Amino acid sequence: MAEQQRPTGLGKAADYLDQRTSIGLAVKEFARKVFPDHWSFMLGEIALFSFVVLIASGFFLTMFFEPSMALVRYEGEHPASMHGQLMSAAFHSTVDMSFEVRGGLLMRQIHHWAALIFVASIVVHMFRVFFTGAFRKPREINWLVGAVMLVLALAAGFTGYSLPDDVLSGNGLRIIDGVVKSIPVIGSFTSFLVFGGEFPGEHIVPRLFTLHIFVIPGLLIALIALHLFLMVLQKHTQYPGGGRTDKNVVGYPAMPVYVAKMTGNFFIVAGVLALMGATMSINNVWNYGPYDPSPVSAGTQPDWYILFVDGALRLMPGPGWEWVIGGYTLSMNLLIPALIVPGILFTLLFGWPFLEAKVTGDHREHHVLDRPRNRPVRTAMGVALLVAFVVCALAATNDLIATHFSLDIFAITWVLRVLLFVGPVFAFWLTKRVCLGLQRKDRELVLHGHESGRIVRFANGEYVEVHTPLDEEERWLRVNYDSPAPLEITPLTDARGVRRKGYRSDRRWQKVSRFFYEDRVSPVTPAELEAAHSHGQHDTIEAKEPTGAGSVAGQRRRR
Repeated sequence: MAEQQRPTGLGKAADYLDQRTSIGLAVKEFARKVFPDHWSFMLGEIALFSFVVLIASGFFLTMFFEPSMALVRYEGEHPASMHGQLMSAAFHSTVDMSFEVRGGLLMRQIHHWAALIFVASIVVHMFRVFFTGAFRKPREINWLVGAVMLVLALAAGFTGYSLPDDVLSGNGLRIIDGVVKSIPVIGSFTSFLVFGGEFPGEHIVPRLFTLHIFVIPGLLIALIALHLFLMVLQKHTQYPGGGRTDKNVVGYPAMPVYVAKMTGNFFIVAGVLALMGATMSINNVWNYGPYDPSPVSAGTQPDWYILFVDGALRLMPGPGWEWVIGGYTLSMNLLIPALIVPGILFTLLFGWPFLEAKVTGDHREHHVLDRPRNRPVRTAMGVALLVAFVVCALAATNDLIATHFSLDIFAITWVLRVLLFVGPVFAFWLTKRVCLGLQRKDRELVLHGHESGRIVRFANGEYVEVHTPLDEEERWLRVNYDSPAPLEITPLTDARGVRRKGYRSDRRWQKVSRFFYEDRVSPVTPAELEAAHSHGQHDTIEAKEPTGAGSVAGQRRRR
């Protein structure tokens, strides 16, 4: 009789835990979970792994940072130009951490780069979700969770950016103070509440520190857990292809394949961030000095994710847009670019899944993703938003553009003002046209196949080009999609002439639906495909040339 193998220490610990928590069932279920394989799914992983690096590096920095605005005199040896200078304790500890703490500067730079990559990966990941329609039922809640995470990531970045109390962060806080004060009626009171008195006060850095290391990370951790739980619960989306439907998932099991890939990806992301922190200098606060409200800086910009707000503020006309109403100053030159436009943007971001479901009338579950070309208006809206962001980002660097290229800064500003309105509209029109053109090309390929370059001559003198037919998987990819038609509504009056309630609302939604789906290209139907495969005498080509480049399905006449 074979001797029984004695359990290892790890096995005993796992058995002990399983007997008291039944965690083995959960691990077994997760290990069997199937995840589809596609490079774009790593965008969300980059955000997750960047956040892990943020937490680890932030823990190190917290042990050396002093969140205080008390004035102290710098007595450090490096940099020598700042020796004896009066500064806040927050700025002093930042400089001291950079030059006196072993590995402090490296950790600061890793932390800053990780923050930039974290926000960037969230934005790119959400664009991937948006363009492919991964927000549709049943994932509306997960889309909202992701949108809230984006807002928190922006808040985390801004609060961390403001902690060193240098000239850059101080100017950023000054802009925020001006924006808050522009809010009608409650603006001044809100500013006093935030800063603990007149700007800059003595409490803003400790308050930002609490938000940055405690409140926002705690909320992000909770939302990340909820996001991953919903993803596992609802199963992962997958790109269209042969054998992939809304009722299955084609991919690899979580263990060991997917877990091994995620582990490797984590070390790659962490290694790249460490390399960037070691070789790419960023946020050298000693070059700017401690915050002083008297100097006016030029050639400075915030982190990339705040560029659109800074650029919008620069593009907005100045004092002419201020009005005094009832003793209150209404500063539209601040309210419009810094509050109203971002408010509209994020409202649209949160409400898009419900807007699209309403104008489509589609409330089915979707697990297979859209090809962006098959939703022209949605794709065009996303591209238009990107163009608007790029224009605002360029506006935030108008002084650098002027100095580097010897151009007039006022001319640059006026050109960008025009582009802010013309650029997104043109990008929307062009993207929509391109998507419709690609859809028509798909129809052409399905009906006639790929061009082979072979010309066949018939006895009657007619020439035809023999096309290579699509295989089943490629044909499935190009025809298996929905092409929603604009909403149909019931008439204003019934058969007895009685006006029905809600007609005006239905009429408005019908107009919105026409904007989305009036221009559309329907996928090839089986009847159309069968008709394209019937060409009479051309059918003899396949019989006479069995080794030819294609069948009758792909023949196009050329006279």
